[in-house]
Amino acid sequence: MRYIQVQTSGPLHGSVTIQGSKNSSQALLAATCLADAAVVLEGIPNNNDFKTIRQIGKDIGLKIERQSNGEMHIDPRFIHSAFIDPGKSSAYRASYYFVGSLLAKFGKVTVGFPGGDDFVSRPIDQHLKGLRAMGAHITTYDDHYVVEAKKLHGADIYFDMITSGATINCMLAAVRAEGRTRLFNAAMDPEVVDTANFLNQLGARIVGAGTDQIRIEGVPYLGGGKYSVIPDRLIAGSFLMAAGMRGGSITVNNVIPEHMGACLSKLKEIGMELEIRDQSVTAHSYGRLRATRVRTGMYPAFATDLQQPLTALLTQAPGKSIITERVFTQRFNHIMQLKRMGADVSIRKESAYIRGGVPLKGDWVHATDVRAGTCLILAGLAAEGSTNITGIEHIERGYEDAIGLFSSLGARISLKEMSDPRDSHAEWGRV
Repeated sequence: MRYIQVQTSGPLHGSVTIQGSKNSSQALLAATCLADAAVVLEGIPNNNDFKTIRQIGKDIGLKIERQSNGEMHIDPRFIHSAFIDPGKSSAYRASYYFVGSLLAKFGKVTVGFPGGDDFVSRPIDQHLKGLRAMGAHITTYDDHYVVEAKKLHGADIYFDMITSGATINCMLAAVRAEGRTRLFNAAMDPEVVDTANFLNQLGARIVGAGTDQIRIEGVPYLGGGKYSVIPDRLIAGSFLMAAGMRGGSITVNNVIPEHMGACLSKLKEIGMELEIRDQSVTAHSYGRLRATRVRTGMYPAFATDLQQPLTALLTQAPGKSIITERVFTQRFNHIMQLKRMGADVSIRKESAYIRGGVPLKGDWVHATDVRAGTCLILAGLAAEGSTNITGIEHIERGYEDAIGLFSSLGARISLKEMSDPRDSHAEWGRV
């Protein structure tokens, strides 16, 4: 069994270059299936999600090759199947994008239900609602579902809730549908805009991405091209928070500060000093942090993916902080793990109440998703003794090299391996 060990660390200093967005990369890689020529993508992170997508690509005939310079050379012209192995597709959340990207070409797509993060079920009802509006028929089974459509046609789709995944998936399907599709109450996330920009570069006709109304005129053909994924705003925000755990100064390079507005405002509010430039942000933490209140929401509100690392940071801010989770109301599995480390945190309905300033102590803890893993790494930096984190496969889904990046800033962090978990208390972290 592999686990990450984090030991008490001093102030972190230095700079890191932020990888391409994990969430955007998942959409872009699936979107290449819509093209009728070869595509080159730059900045795709070499994490476990990418490795799963590459395996799926091999099964269906999508050729994906990573060059020595990091470029992804992708050729969709040899795709021969739209059967996505349920075991592989259920290994990560965004497998549903293959439905939107393959349906117009093949008329039938089989895919497993979304997997990946283990903190709450992620319903796909809004995806299915949009696909049905465009003429699709859906049949569900125990571990997978089948989407069929002899021909996709444009439609007006009103999402009952703001959802980035369904917005992107319906946009993918609409690109090669016949006629005009309009998406109302659409998500405005940078990842939605990134996907639309990529598709438009290939010849799609998408207008309004980044607003709550998107219009897509279907086209019969998409060409090839070269495109660079946007930086990962969520990983960037987590590293800025790391500067506040023990005091320090961290610069994140290769970022788009405009994508991080809510996060940067909240860090200033709790007492961190920020230097914001065109493509970098530096966070300084010199003294006492201030307690605060946070309410997550869809972009441009404070991101749900940042509430978990922020919880770790607020354990270091004396006073009472409150985090209210409005996107995934059960996204609090990390709280139990922080309490194992001595944190004074309680949950009432959709809010976490944090009494900051209570000393943390290292223990065995378990990461249930990517962001929970980041939270536990940050907590381990400030905890007395050693913090041993299991469930690191979730961390590896989001980062190319989390250990290397944190180590470069001065963190005492390493990868360990245990031959038999029964020889330790490691299983306690799974409770």
